[in-house]
Amino acid sequence: MKSNKVSAKIPFHIAIIMDGNGRWAEKRSLLRKFGHRAGVRTLIKTVKYAFSLGVGIVTVYAFSTENRLRPKDEVDSLIDLIRKNFATTFGDLVKRGIRVRVLGERSFFPPDVVEIMDKVEEESKEGKTGIFNVALNYGGRAEIVRAAEKLSQSGKEFNEENFSRFLYTSDQPDPDIIIRTGGEKRLSNFLLYQSAYSELFFSDTLWPDFSMKELDSIISQYGERDRRYGKV
Repeated sequence: MKSNKVSAKIPFHIAIIMDGNGRWAEKRSLLRKFGHRAGVRTLIKTVKYAFSLGVGIVTVYAFSTENRLRPKDEVDSLIDLIRKNFATTFGDLVKRGIRVRVLGERSFFPPDVVEIMDKVEEESKEGKTGIFNVALNYGGRAEIVRAAEKLSQSGKEFNEENFSRFLYTSDQPDPDIIIRTGGEKRLSNFLLYQSAYSELFFSDTLWPDFSMKELDSIISQYGERDRRYGKV
């Protein structure tokens, strides 16, 4: 159900850096993996709500290239979370006509996890209701290098239009909004090329505690901003 508190100006593409899962768990004297599990619940609630408002694309930063450097037990628990929940968690979105896309270098993951990702992408490829991008083993700098290499190999002229065709989001408009929870105020290697004119919102809320009321507030603030893209 749409909130009457939200501005009529709904962003088409919302991107989210879901920060604070581990700290949320530590504040409750829990293992960090329990924070990631709580974060998945908030993720599903947020994504469904955003699409219900009329948002067309939601992109979330779920596992960065730098996250691989965390302690092995935490990385293993994150991979296992994907293994056990990816298909079931996003299955309802697929039924709603949402296309699920994985952004990032998936060869890092075990073959069975890659198979799960591939299957969900295949099952949802005809979705017309919206697009849900999950950034897994993703890094903005790595994406730029990858795109440059592919453009060079293609033999096409090196310009912005051709370059953007080799990004993971090549067929999508750039994010209107990037939200980061958890109190940090940086992009942390997320959508570096695509974020050139995105409106940035930083929240002190740890991701598992992020509410739909706060999303309403951010979207309302977005509606009040004047996006001039460098023009007058």
